[in-house]
Amino acid sequence: MWSPARLSPLAAAGWWALDYLDAAKQQLRVLTVPKPPKRWALGDAGKPTILLLPGVYEHWSFMEPLGDALSAHGYRVQVAHGLGANLLAIPETAERLGRALGRNPVPPAGRVVVAHSKGGLVGKRLLLGDPDHGLDIRGLVAIATPFGGARLARYLLDPSMREFDPDSATIVELASAASVNSRIVSIFGIFDPHLPEGSSLAGATNRVLPVAGHFRILSAPETAVAVVAAVESLSATPEAVADAAAATVAAAADADDVEARIVQSSSKGRA
Repeated sequence: MWSPARLSPLAAAGWWALDYLDAAKQQLRVLTVPKPPKRWALGDAGKPTILLLPGVYEHWSFMEPLGDALSAHGYRVQVAHGLGANLLAIPETAERLGRALGRNPVPPAGRVVVAHSKGGLVGKRLLLGDPDHGLDIRGLVAIATPFGGARLARYLLDPSMREFDPDSATIVELASAASVNSRIVSIFGIFDPHLPEGSSLAGATNRVLPVAGHFRILSAPETAVAVVAAVESLSATPEAVADAAAATVAAAADADDVEARIVQSSSKGRA
C-alpha cells in the first residue's frame, strides 16, 4: 500500500500556503468564468460524455484545466449545475445528481465522472446507487479524494467538513462498499496537506503523480495527462467489462486444467 510523503513541518507549511493561495485564486476566477466554454459541448459521440464534479466549496471552474484537456481529446464535457458550493450531505448530493442525470437521455457512449475531493465520494455513491447501469456511468476518475476519510475533519466545526471524519457513517459505508472499486481510478499527489492519509483505494486503479497539493494538483499538466488516460481506460461498457472479467476467469480455469493434465501426464510417465 502506498504511503504519503513525509515532509518536515516547514516544508508542509509551505505547501499548505501554496495550496490555499491557489484555492483563493480559483475562487476569484468564479467572477470571470461564469459559464463553461461552448466548445465543451462539442465532441465525438463515440466517446463517453464527461461529467465534472468539483469538491466542497468549489466551483466547476476549479476543474477547467481538466475539462479543456478532455475537450481537446474529443470528449464532450458537462458540469453539474444546481449543487451550489457542494455543501449538502454526500448521499443527498448523489441522489439529486442521479435524478438530474435520469431526466436526460443517456449519451450513446455512456458517461464517465471526473471528480475532485468530495466530488469523488459523491461519484462513488452515484455508482453504488445505479446497480442496473440505467445511467450508464462507465466509471469514476477521482482526484485527491478522501476515500478513507480525513482525520483532520474531526477537529472542524463545519458540518459539511465533519462528514469527512473517518468514523462518520457516510465514510464508513462508502469504505466498506467495494463492489464498484474496480471502476474507479484514483489519482493523487505525493503530498496532500488536507489528506495526510492519502487517497489510495483498495481494488481501484491508483495513480500517484509527482505533484503536491490538494488544489494545485488540478492545474498540473501531469494530472491532465493522467485523467485523459484514465477516462480512456474506463470507456468500455459495464457489460463489456463483465465479459472481460468472465473471460479472464475462464482463461485462468483453462490454464489450471491444462497444468493439471500436464502434471498427470508427467506422473504417468514416471510410473
